[in-house]
Amino acid sequence: MFWSRYRAGNGLGARLGRLIALLHLGFRLLLILLIVDLFYLAVTWPDWKQIAAGPVPKSGFIGDYQREHREHRDLPPLRWQPVPLSAVPKYLIRAVILAEDSRFYEHSGFDLIAFKEAMDLNFTEGRLAAGGSTLSQQTVKNLFLSSSRNPLRKWHELILTWGMEQNLSKHRILEIYLNVAEFGQGIYGVQAAAQAYWGVNVERLSPTRAAELAATLPSPVKNNPVTRTQSFDKRYQRVLRLLTLYPGDAADAMTGADALVPASEDRSPAGGERAAPETTQI
Repeated sequence: MFWSRYRAGNGLGARLGRLIALLHLGFRLLLILLIVDLFYLAVTWPDWKQIAAGPVPKSGFIGDYQREHREHRDLPPLRWQPVPLSAVPKYLIRAVILAEDSRFYEHSGFDLIAFKEAMDLNFTEGRLAAGGSTLSQQTVKNLFLSSSRNPLRKWHELILTWGMEQNLSKHRILEIYLNVAEFGQGIYGVQAAAQAYWGVNVERLSPTRAAELAATLPSPVKNNPVTRTQSFDKRYQRVLRLLTLYPGDAADAMTGADALVPASEDRSPAGGERAAPETTQI
């Protein structure tokens, strides 16, 4: 009896010892990977001064689309024409903030409240219905990263978002985001979107069309002013309602803003009965 208990106890001790050794090995490997990854981030760390003051940089997503277009010539040509934030109507800026990141000016790159709300929604829906990323995080993803959802990419997004918030103003982050966000297949930035869908420059958009562009952002290839899916129309109505209720600093600009669009011009997107003028194609 004593010998059986001794052997059992000894076997348990051996298994615990092996488990502890494996944990130590795993910790060492994780530490090595972390050091290597931090070295990689240090080597590839962006020149924030240039990004903060220079021209709007071409995003990684735009570069990816250019390479894809070279291989598949049947794809629409790239449309991208950066404009200063001063050329973008205040109600379009406000619509994007209300649709994507209502606490943009209050957080430092991360919105834990929005993240919790997104996780609650995902749990309720039983699917990945929302991500909870801020405009700052989306800007970083567009500029430097890819659309993959692997943990390493998310870790890089967090570190780079922190760096961007430390070095760029909210004004500049908005300017970059609105010029690199995807609004349709091959359509990047609000100027290209305004010309592609309605044949006008972005400053000529009405509040209703601003709400449509903001409603395009979550899945622009599938849901946009041309496809007008049920999901798109539902989101558009929500954004327009929020913009009407909470116009913020865009209230004055919205007064009589619909007059910017000629009364004879219908709300049909370009590409149907009439063709839109081309933006800069690269």
